[in-house]
Amino acid sequence: MSITEARRAQRRNPDGAIAVTDTMTGELVGRVGNLSEAGMLLVADAPVREDALYQFQFSLPVGSTGRETDIDVGAHVLWTGAAHTPGQSLAGLRFLTVSAEHLAALRDWIER
Repeated sequence: MSITEARRAQRRNPDGAIAVTDTMTGELVGRVGNLSEAGMLLVADAPVREDALYQFQFSLPVGSTGRETDIDVGAHVLWTGAAHTPGQSLAGLRFLTVSAEHLAALRDWIER
């Protein structure tokens, strides 16, 4: 069984860079590596701590117009690891809080 088959939520890789901001500090922490309604792979340019909780925001084009919508999530860092690019790391995040509106926007983007 592959990793993809074992996952419960469908994941999507972004077509371009989707910046991720820490809403508590206002700092850019990295970009989305892939995204599901349950979590994401974060390609981090700033340090993130394993087993820590964060409030992140990123924008997705949603709906028939592709209008950018800010998505706010509360996330738990499940794991971290080295990336192939010096100065970057990877982090696997599970979403703990997502509003119903933002969850609908995530689903729309993933299913496109």
